[in-house]
Order: sequence, then structure tokens, then C-alpha cells
Amino acid sequence: MPHFIVDCSVEVLESHPEEYIAEQIHLVAVASDLFDIGDIKVRVNPYSKYVVGGKRELFIHVFSSIMQGRTTEQRAKLSQSVVEKLVAMFPHVPNIAMNVSEFEKATYCNRNML
Repeated sequence: MPHFIVDCSVEVLESHPEEYIAEQIHLVAVASDLFDIGDIKVRVNPYSKYVVGGKRELFIHVFSSIMQGRTTEQRAKLSQSVVEKLVAMFPHVPNIAMNVSEFEKATYCNRNML
């Protein structure tokens, strides 16, 4: 926790490699001051087959899952900061978005909690 899953068209990797994209999202998450640095997880999933709005158009979408407890304003600022970073990195990509989902602390479990 938190998880940042970056889905993107494979062509965006022509501008920046997966590792760099993951590092930049990680830096934005750290700068938000919402998470412990060691808890932040980022993964990049490039897609070679996709349709956006009925056509083949470049895209990046970040799905973030975080533990409940942040305000709406904090979550919105996090989304805006990530999207701003990605727009700066990929000015030629017309579809860049992010959403934040929360999960319940009561139902969360990981290996260290066993």
C-alpha cells in the first residue's frame, strides 16, 4: 500500500522506458507526503492492443489504490500531481488520466500481518 498501476499504450515507451516512468510516479507519490516511501509500489503495464474512443489513440491511465483515511482534497491533489507530471513527460499523448480508489483498513491483509 499504496499501489500505482500505470496502464499505457506501448508506444509511450518510445519516449521514456518503463523504469523511468515508474521512478517518476514514485517521486510524485513521495512528494505528496501521504505515504511512507517504503510502502509505495508502482507497476507499468504497456498494451499493444487497445482502442480509445473508437480509435487507436495513445493513452496513459494510472489506477491508484490507497488505504482509506485521506481527504478528498488530498486524493484530488495526488491525482492532479501525477497527471501534471505525465503531461510534462508525454506532451504528445492526448489521453492521460488517473483515479484513486480507497480500500478498507479492516479488510486489508498482507503477509506481514499474518
